[in-house]
This record gives sequence, C-alpha cells and structure tokens, in this order.
Amino acid sequence: MDQYAAPAVWSPATRHHDPKHEVWVGVATEGTEIAARVDTILEALRGAGHRIVEAQPHEDDVLERVHDAPVLDFLANASRRWDEGPYAALVGQDRVVPYLFPTPAMTGGLPARPAAAVHADAGRFAYDTMTLVGPGTWDAARAAVDCALTAAELVVAGEPMAYALCRPPGHHATTSGFGGSCYLNNAAVAAEALRLQGFDRVAIVDVDAHQGNGTAAIFYDRGDVLYGSVHVDPGAGWFPHVVGYADETGTGPGEGATRNLPLPEGTEDAAWLEAVHELVEWAAAAGCDALVVSLGVDAAKDDPESPLLVTSDGYRSAGALLGGTGLPAVVVQEGGYHLPTLGGLVAAYLAGHGGATFHAD
Repeated sequence: MDQYAAPAVWSPATRHHDPKHEVWVGVATEGTEIAARVDTILEALRGAGHRIVEAQPHEDDVLERVHDAPVLDFLANASRRWDEGPYAALVGQDRVVPYLFPTPAMTGGLPARPAAAVHADAGRFAYDTMTLVGPGTWDAARAAVDCALTAAELVVAGEPMAYALCRPPGHHATTSGFGGSCYLNNAAVAAEALRLQGFDRVAIVDVDAHQGNGTAAIFYDRGDVLYGSVHVDPGAGWFPHVVGYADETGTGPGEGATRNLPLPEGTEDAAWLEAVHELVEWAAAAGCDALVVSLGVDAAKDDPESPLLVTSDGYRSAGALLGGTGLPAVVVQEGGYHLPTLGGLVAAYLAGHGGATFHAD
C-alpha cells in the first residue's frame, strides 16, 4: 500500500437536480452542472479503489446554523409554488426563474415586502439568472448536505480524510441566498460540523476556479474558521465578478482569517501550486486543527468554465500539499464540468492527498 484511499460519500438523490439550461445574458444556454457529473466521478473513484459510502440523513440543526430560515423555506417550496402557478401554460417553463431582483436600486429605501408571485419572490434569494430551481433541486441540494455531514462524521470518528461527492456544488451559496449553480453551502456545513465536534480552528481551502463568495461571506467575521481561495482574477471579468479580491481579509474577529489569491487567465501548474502552497502555510501558521477542501476541478485546462490551465499532475500535487498538513480533512466536491476528464481529475487530487496522508502516518 502506498496511499490512503479515502471513503467517498455520495447519495443517489444528488442526481435529482436537472437544471436543463441556464439563462445567461438573457439567452437559454445548455447547463453544465448536470447529473452525469455524479456518475462520472463515482466510476473513477471505484476504479481507484475508494470505498463508496452512501450518505446518511441528518437533521437540519447544522444547516440552520449556516443558512437563514427564509432561504431554506424558499428552496424547499419554490418548485411546488411554481407548479401551482400559471407558468406551464403561459411560458412552458417548469423551472423557477427570477423575474426581478428587489435590490436598493429598485426599492429606493421603501419598506419592501416579500412578493406574492414566486417568479418575483425568487429574486429575494437568487442573485443570478443561471441558478434555476426545478422539481428535484431541493432533494439533491439537501442530499449534498448529507454527503458533507456524513463525511465530517467519518473524519470525527477517525478517518484521516473523507470525500463528499456533493452535487449540486455549494461554495457560492451565502447565508441568505443562492447563485453560481449553488443552493446550499456544503463546505460551510462541513466546517461548522467539525467545529461543533470539538475542532478549535478549521481551515477551508478552496481550489475551485472561482472564488467561493458564499463561503467567504459566511465566515467573514469569524476567526474560528479560516477561508482561503486560489481562483481566476474576478477583475478580469470572471465570476463572482464583484468580490474575491486580495484586499478582502475579514472583519472584526475574522480580520486576517480570509485570504484570496486571484490569478491571471492562463495560469498553469507552477504558479497555481505556488498559491496553493501559500494557503497551506497560512493555515498551518494559524494553528488550524482540521481542514475542509473545496475541491473544484474546473481550473483544469480542458474545462469550459474557466481560463486556468491546471493539469491532472497539478491536482495530484495540490492534494499532496494539502494532505501533507496532516490535518483531518473533509474534501467537498465543488465545480468541474468537462465530463471526459472530470473523474480522473478528482481521483488524481485524492491520490495526492491520500499518498501524503499515508506517508505522514
């Protein structure tokens, strides 16, 4: 044996979310965050010898520490409300699409109330038009949370690392809203679960191609959970566009507990890994005793959703860097949309992390 093959937690219900399409700059475009991602990753991990574990159901107590009740209620009931409305007959659309966004630009300081119509109410929580809610969205998103919580429980019970095959992803979901193809923040739930189980300081290291604005916002004023991200520069016109800059470092008790390392378009393995290494050293210097990895593999060179050029070897090396911390780790799936390479990229990362874990023992 030359590496540790982590348990991989999944749920069949994560297949239930079917976005069909996204609405981008007013045009319906083919969705990339599709159910086939689950089976592609599962096949690769079975082939790599990982133990496949089905997620166990959990109560909402940890989830409710991360997300506000109104957004949870909206997501749980939005599809039913849409089905009860006239939308199928009027527009032939069975996915909840926000119609307006009640920002201060609209209300102008007036006392805004929740909209009665679901197509208007959706904009109270959704912050983009890409992240549609369909008949299976809540089941899948809630099952992804169970994957993250089951993986955290395995780590608490003594596994050095556990992987959560979360789908849909979660790191763009904020306390009170959703977007970026994310509905519930799986990584934040995992970190909160680890804190509740006695870990004093948890580091979240996000290697997705895009900064996890939701995770950053959830912990921005807390010092017990660090958030560090390496991602394509939002200043170059990439999601999340308005946040994810290097001068965002936290506030109040969380001052210094946020670290953003934006990278230019076309960044390859060497510079990307240098940034990952910087985050590893930062987390170690902060005295963290547990780790959550937001594993997006959309920074890969063949992925359609980013301009970064990371290779499979780069992901394996990133796994070795993060596994080399020796910290108990929950690895949570985020992005990654190129189906021919997706499973292999996830397996490569886990092999690197597992190899470092084995040699550390």
